[in-house]
Amino acid sequence: MLSPRCLLFGLALTILPALTFAQEPLRIVTTSADLKSLAEAVGGARVEVESLAAPEQDPHAVEVKPAQLARVRDAGLIIRVGLDHEPWLAKLRLPASVPVLDASKNVRLTQTETPRLRTQRRAHVHAYGNTHYWLDPENALAITGAIRDALAKLRPKDARGFEANTIVFAEALKTKMAHWKSALAPFHGSKLVVVHDSWSYFAEAYGLQIVAAAEPHPGVPPSPGELATLFQHMREARVKVVIADPHSNPSLVRQIAERTGARAVTLLPSGYDYLRLFDENVSRLRDALTRARP
Repeated sequence: MLSPRCLLFGLALTILPALTFAQEPLRIVTTSADLKSLAEAVGGARVEVESLAAPEQDPHAVEVKPAQLARVRDAGLIIRVGLDHEPWLAKLRLPASVPVLDASKNVRLTQTETPRLRTQRRAHVHAYGNTHYWLDPENALAITGAIRDALAKLRPKDARGFEANTIVFAEALKTKMAHWKSALAPFHGSKLVVVHDSWSYFAEAYGLQIVAAAEPHPGVPPSPGELATLFQHMREARVKVVIADPHSNPSLVRQIAERTGARAVTLLPSGYDYLRLFDENVSRLRDALTRARP
């Protein structure tokens, strides 16, 4: 018959693994679906991630629901796009106790030297550089590296797991990047017009040239005079494709296509699955460019 001490020791050995491995997932809140996808790729089963913005929403005008606000205040980590991409975030009064990772601090930015203030109109909404940096897949390597480091600091015992997940994601991304580049290689140098200035990183990654944006400022429709200038510029530059976002004004997109003969294609600036987002956008743009060829 076992002594009481032996029984207690055996019980401790039974309970200890449960205490060691039953740690709750780290709760993460992100300001975009793309950052949610990248955080999940790094964190795996060790994290639970919620995005405050859905992919189809205008990312600059998000209304945070009370239930989401409660989760923000209870989060173990907040990951934000940064720059001035989410002006609504400042209104939430984030608790000082919750660490915040600004993903823009770790990536290559464009348009940082572009004058953003104009006397005849209000300030450009992106005053510190173009904020859509995740649309260059190279930047995802830097973002996931920053997420890995932040998670390892918060959960040191899981650091090896975060590192392994990051390596697996990076290898999958690099394989996909080669495929995407190959798919769009025949269209290198093609000229495009965008409705919203979301696509400079994407275009640069694949050797495409954006010659104009229809909106003089994000979310601001062009005047009749600005449209006339745009139409003339598109004809002179022989632009065959115009890129719209899901929340672009359909009437404006239709007018541009009808007046210039360009083919309109809607690309997705955000998604819950980062790799599938690029799969879809590369496929849509390749088809549009193929059909637009004379």
